[in-house]
Amino acid sequence: MADKVKKSTNNTPPTPASHLETYEEVQKLHPLYFNIVKKRYWWFAISLLVIIPGLISLFVQGLNLGIDFTGGTMLDIPFNNAVTQTAIKDTMKSVGLEGSVQLSTNNTQALIRTTALDEDQRTKLLDTLQKNVGDYNKANLKEDKVGPAIGQELTKNAILSLIIAMGLMIVYITIRFQFAYAISGILALIHDVLVTVGLFSLFRWQIDSSFVAAVLTIFGYSINDTVVIFDRIRENESRIKKSQTYEDMVDKSIWQTMRRSINTVVTVLIALFSIFIFGGESTRVFSLAMLIGVFSGAYSSIFNASQILVEIKNRLGLTRGRKRARAKS
Repeated sequence: MADKVKKSTNNTPPTPASHLETYEEVQKLHPLYFNIVKKRYWWFAISLLVIIPGLISLFVQGLNLGIDFTGGTMLDIPFNNAVTQTAIKDTMKSVGLEGSVQLSTNNTQALIRTTALDEDQRTKLLDTLQKNVGDYNKANLKEDKVGPAIGQELTKNAILSLIIAMGLMIVYITIRFQFAYAISGILALIHDVLVTVGLFSLFRWQIDSSFVAAVLTIFGYSINDTVVIFDRIRENESRIKKSQTYEDMVDKSIWQTMRRSINTVVTVLIALFSIFIFGGESTRVFSLAMLIGVFSGAYSSIFNASQILVEIKNRLGLTRGRKRARAKS
């Protein structure tokens, strides 16, 4: 619904009419309306049901690290004819190896990543590939050894980047809004990271360097929708009436931005799902992590971040408007 603009009688900027909608009008505009804020402990419980098993899995079995983190061998093999990932993977399994396969140059160039190979394993793999998959150009065969130090440095830099990003976000949101908003937003971001990392650990999905890039992207994407909702809460908070509770004002703000939130996440999820299905193995880890992170980010923005804000403000006595009766809370 496009926002109509109410003309201002002074020099202040005009206010979109949707900002002046009453709580009752907002409820009537959404046929699927229900009180999100009132059920906030249910949303917290759902988050914990996902996060806790993931955390237990992280402590018990850790992450399924790829060769980017553990070290291994990379073989760049130029085949004389087009080949398939399935044929190469089946051949690797027949000699007791696992790893990833990326094809390029009209499916004639194969980049194989697997565990560190000794000379016998390397020879056996190449001979079996030639027999089962096809001839290759031995003169242009390239082989690289990947050490675990690269993955350790990558992980260290990623964690440092997340810490710096969180610090800057806290400063920015505190200046633009309040410190309570900043803490709420950061806790929602941590929720998204824990959900993504926990599910990868729980289901033993292998991670590579692209997973780190996905987590950093999720961190930046998730805060965007949260800030949009926070901005509407801040605007409505300045106009809250004494007859209205702070919880109702927050609920109203969430529903006023609901259509925007849903449209944004659905559009992104469709694009990511297409990449996951048709993008090939090289983008599979990144797109899967992004699918989980974007969905979790949309959930935390709507159902967690604002609810955490309500809890913080209620406990610190910072809410404006009528206090909700205990029986209705």
